[in-house]
Amino acid sequence: MFKKILIANRGEIACRVIKSAQKMGIKTVAVYSDADRNALHVRMADEAVHIGPSPANQSYIVIDKILDAVRQTGAEAVHPGYGFLSENMNFAAALEAAGVVFIGPPSPAIEAMGDKITSKKLAMEAGVSTVPGYMGLIADGDEAIKISGEIGYPVMIKASAGGGGKGMRIAWSESEVREGFQSSKNEAAASFGDDRIFIEKFVTQPRHIEIQVLGDKHGNIVYLHERECSIQRRNQKVIEEAPSPFLD
Repeated sequence: MFKKILIANRGEIACRVIKSAQKMGIKTVAVYSDADRNALHVRMADEAVHIGPSPANQSYIVIDKILDAVRQTGAEAVHPGYGFLSENMNFAAALEAAGVVFIGPPSPAIEAMGDKITSKKLAMEAGVSTVPGYMGLIADGDEAIKISGEIGYPVMIKASAGGGGKGMRIAWSESEVREGFQSSKNEAAASFGDDRIFIEKFVTQPRHIEIQVLGDKHGNIVYLHERECSIQRRNQKVIEEAPSPFLD
């Protein structure tokens, strides 16, 4: 068992990880930006390391700053929480190279599933039905408008590295595509350090149903049935229902 772990996150998720670690007798290290100097997760942890200014792209998603905090504290493992670096293949690989355990999937799995463009291509190769769209890199607003016209309106503009509703815009016209493409690109760069954008057909009145799959390094895999996640606000889930009332 680990003696000390670093939580590369903030807020509620960091507090939850710290509580679990405390129950297991594991010491914890918090990281914080200027804005979170007095945050609860900082006070709860055994140690805390300042990692930079308030913007996440200057603190929480800077891999070198997290690695410096690991070295300073001698943490044996890093829990990424969700968002930030949790789906960043380079982060998992950097920890592995430093001899530090990443509490999460191996880097090849993150590469395959953390990147929406790559994961959608994998799904298509496996014969899974996917929403029609354009999976290549999009250079600018003009190309985004051309692609949207070929797909047919309305379209959804998405950040390839996105999650949590960030980097997503619905567009019903050329002007909305141009505006949405740039704002999605900017938000993706600030939130994930990756501004790649793709476009797909927007499905009106969809049902959002997820199936959680868990696997370990010993080859054991389980699935935890389905969850209905259709009740959302700003493309973020508000309520999850299990089992789904939509499926038989």
